[in-house]
Amino acid sequence: MYRVGRDHCLDPSRITDAPVDGARYGRMFPDLPPLICDIPALKAAGDAGGLCDAEAAQVRTGSGDDAASAAGWPLFGQLIGHDITADRSAVGPQADVAALRNARSPKLNLEMIYGDGPVGAPYLYDVHDPAKLLTSADGVDLPRNSQGIALIGDPRNDVHVFAARLHLMLLHSHNGLIDRLRGEGEVEATLFDTARRALTWHYQWIVVHDFLPRLVGSQLVSDVLARGGRFFSPALGRAYLPLEFADAAYRYGHSQIRHTYRLQPGGPAFPLFPDLVGFAAVTPEHRVDLGQLFDLPDYAPAERAKQMDATLPASLIRLPQQVTGDVEVDAYRSLAVRDLLRGAATSLPSGESVADVMRVTPLSADQVGLYWAGTPLWFYILKEAQAWGDGDQLGPVGGRIVAEVLIGLLRADPDSHLVVDPSWRPTLPSRGPAGFDLTDLIMFAADQEAAARR
Repeated sequence: MYRVGRDHCLDPSRITDAPVDGARYGRMFPDLPPLICDIPALKAAGDAGGLCDAEAAQVRTGSGDDAASAAGWPLFGQLIGHDITADRSAVGPQADVAALRNARSPKLNLEMIYGDGPVGAPYLYDVHDPAKLLTSADGVDLPRNSQGIALIGDPRNDVHVFAARLHLMLLHSHNGLIDRLRGEGEVEATLFDTARRALTWHYQWIVVHDFLPRLVGSQLVSDVLARGGRFFSPALGRAYLPLEFADAAYRYGHSQIRHTYRLQPGGPAFPLFPDLVGFAAVTPEHRVDLGQLFDLPDYAPAERAKQMDATLPASLIRLPQQVTGDVEVDAYRSLAVRDLLRGAATSLPSGESVADVMRVTPLSADQVGLYWAGTPLWFYILKEAQAWGDGDQLGPVGGRIVAEVLIGLLRADPDSHLVVDPSWRPTLPSRGPAGFDLTDLIMFAADQEAAARR
């Protein structure tokens, strides 16, 4: 039986496809054999009417699907994913893993909003005040060109109105920090860099102390912070992304997306796709009040995310052409098919084999519901969340992969707050007794947005 301990932790010195620059992907479990998959069976499971179709599953089970967490959390998780990884290879049953490249630096550094800075990416910044990031003229949308295309550091953050709204929130947060620092006497020569570091460190704090505890549990987060990673512990300056994370565990959020969302208090609910697809100026009826996505002060409780259960809503099972582009196989319009095929194409191990390595009792065939020789890692992790966390949190396999990678990336980043100043604490105001969290950043940005409209 394959076992691994701390001395088997994967680091870039053990593999040839994870160089120092982090442009390539690596593996957390390089000694585990890949799961040999039946490609037609994967397509059938992920396509409309298959096991991953939430609409069909509701017909079969008649059960509800509300999670405990607010609907915005998997959408915030999507932005984190965009910050650290971008694999632009084509969908298909096979991939040249050695040729895969990460178009993002594997750092939680908000590269997606800052790009190459005011000099390298001047179109992201205000020509009249280059320390500030551009928004629309009225501050209620992203800056856009004459054809409605967003002028932002990562075009994926305009894929739907929620990604665009969260990106806008970060733009306003930076600009609010510029005003705050100026008021405190920060000199212009260092103003931009100071604000960038401040926002990045507050964002990193939120990832570690707010986002991760909700997703994997506070106990696991504390363990990884105190002891480091058992299976992922890259050296300083040598970060990379494991395929087990990028192509399986961190795709958990697809199963938490709702089919419809309410955007404004008392307003109608819209299907995510095609109604709320991005890549165009946001219309007034599609403007997102973040109080509908997150539990904010003076708001009624927000809508909840969908439970993690290995099913996806109709909006993701039948993605529109604006999102997928032209596809050779109609099944590729299903995000579930894409997730399943991605794991097969990158030769990921089965969920059961990873559980065994982690010394976790694997799920039974009845819990998984597939009755195959092994379970695709993405599907297994979602079923584990359903079995272990009631669909609200990742289980021990998925949770450890996600926690170790996100915290490991921070520990490998020489500019992160965990490396530069482990004793650092947020300096922006906190409105609750639990300390600074995403709610506080949203409210800080809202104050700046209101000021921008005046």
